[in-house]
Amino acid sequence: MAKTASEKDQAALILRLKRVEGQLRGIQKMIAGDAECERIAQQLAAARKGLDRAFYQMMACMLEHQLVQEIGNKSRVRARIGAAAATLAKFA
Repeated sequence: MAKTASEKDQAALILRLKRVEGQLRGIQKMIAGDAECERIAQQLAAARKGLDRAFYQMMACMLEHQLVQEIGNKSRVRARIGAAAATLAKFA
């Protein structure tokens, strides 16, 4: 059975957070292993960007639910919010 859009979104968000979790474990190992500060900083920035993208996904979800309740046209609302979230992620 195919997943609904919200289930797909939920699975994508969980996957993104698991990747960030793995990055954070890797950063801890780098720190314990006395890696170069610049490499650690790069990995911290990558993990932060992953969390930012998860945040944007959550904000888009919240806006989508609110707007669908008010407007009713779910596919149009999703498209507009998806584009806005992508723009935020690109420039954040």
